[in-house]
Amino acid sequence: MPSSTAVEIAKAVQSGARSAVDVVSERLAAIEKIDGRLGAFLGVDRNAALAEAREADRRVKEGERLPLAGVPVAIKDNLCCVGYACTCGSRMLETWRPPYDATVVARLKAAGAVVIGKTNLDEFAMGSSCENSAYKPTRNPWDLARTPGGSSGGSAAAVAAALAPLALGSDTGGSIRQPAAFSGVVGFKPTYGRVSRYGLVAFASSLDQIGPFARTVEDAALCTRIIAGRDERDATSADQPLDDLVAELKTPVRGLTIGLPDEYFGDAVDDDVKAAVTSAAKALEKAGVQSVRVKLPHTPYAIPVYYIVATAEASSNLARFDGVHYGRRAKGAADVGALFAESRREGFGAEVRRRILLGTYCLSSGYYDAYYDRALRVRSLIARDFSLAFGQCDAVLCPVTPTPAFKIGEKSDDPLKMYLSDVLTGACNLAGLPGLTVPCGFATRDGAKLPVGAQLIGPRWSESLLFRLGRAIEASAGVVDVASPLAEEVR
Repeated sequence: MPSSTAVEIAKAVQSGARSAVDVVSERLAAIEKIDGRLGAFLGVDRNAALAEAREADRRVKEGERLPLAGVPVAIKDNLCCVGYACTCGSRMLETWRPPYDATVVARLKAAGAVVIGKTNLDEFAMGSSCENSAYKPTRNPWDLARTPGGSSGGSAAAVAAALAPLALGSDTGGSIRQPAAFSGVVGFKPTYGRVSRYGLVAFASSLDQIGPFARTVEDAALCTRIIAGRDERDATSADQPLDDLVAELKTPVRGLTIGLPDEYFGDAVDDDVKAAVTSAAKALEKAGVQSVRVKLPHTPYAIPVYYIVATAEASSNLARFDGVHYGRRAKGAADVGALFAESRREGFGAEVRRRILLGTYCLSSGYYDAYYDRALRVRSLIARDFSLAFGQCDAVLCPVTPTPAFKIGEKSDDPLKMYLSDVLTGACNLAGLPGLTVPCGFATRDGAKLPVGAQLIGPRWSESLLFRLGRAIEASAGVVDVASPLAEEVR
């Protein structure tokens, strides 16, 4: 494809060198060609996408300056988008069509982007492999026998397979950063409150944050700049100044300091992953960035704290799906109690039911103080660890995942092993910090070349800093121009 990045596409469409209709038609043809093997999309509306593309072309001809003119964007299917079902990867919502756009979707459309489809996910964003979808698994474009990660696996796979230059996901405990690492793309979780959650179907309200997937750091920075900002419809969104993230990429990183946390480079982390992340640190050092060792001593508690806080909030948020208000309604129930029970049994998959049960138990009488209240106290200690570390460095650099992408089915029978996939990402959400995944190398497993990602974590509101550091890694890693096997088919 002649224009592969969002920035390139927008410039070409804005200048008249290409039409949005042509760009979108190419991506629709690519989806038709390979998504039957990949499983990235749950819904594609060709007519709606082409109609949006024609509207983008009209706006350009009338003189509007559109930062995402004609850029195809894939949307995770837990974000509301007019004209599409919003299933959350669940039978509970398979027929629900929201009458409004999520704020992030509306902002992308206003910037000239074209929604090309809704992407697959672990049901209600609960999972780390995109195997928990009620509809189908999504596969990794680098090796179809492996997972692209989760829960935003469909969005990551769509970008990695060149089906869309940009995609949106949500990150509750690593659900953008982990699939970005597994799929060899850039993934960004903004500071909690930086991006409106209005129109996102909630999993854990104090942890959820929406962010982009992209092939390049520049594209991710551009998308973040567009979707960020205060929204009166979301009380948790912050009225916080935001730099021009794309322009700031030109600011040198020389003189900055990164911290390498001992707890994130332990024996559980694969040697190939350590080597790739270490090479990213060396690339930053060549760019004039100093590295120091730092301590995050409460890291071992991040997973148990996360799976108490997240499941407790999920138990509360998912109570609304009761067979009465909207969503799946069981037929032939004998009474109201049976209606509730049967609707939820039919609508929710095993992993969602498991997490609701865990969360309800943690919030129940006699256990609230022992579990939920104590978890909140430890959560504050995890946040304090980062604050102390940032007294020694500007940002933390560490692995995203302990291993490269694992095989589909490898961990599905062991929930605890699957939960440990988030061991290096959950603390960032608990502390409300921004986190960026940047591809930094490769590992080889069973003859397949698998991507490895480096994770940058910064203080609150340090989006610009992380993108600058990520761009420096990207410039030295030599990974951004290496396409997945499925992306090569599209080209």
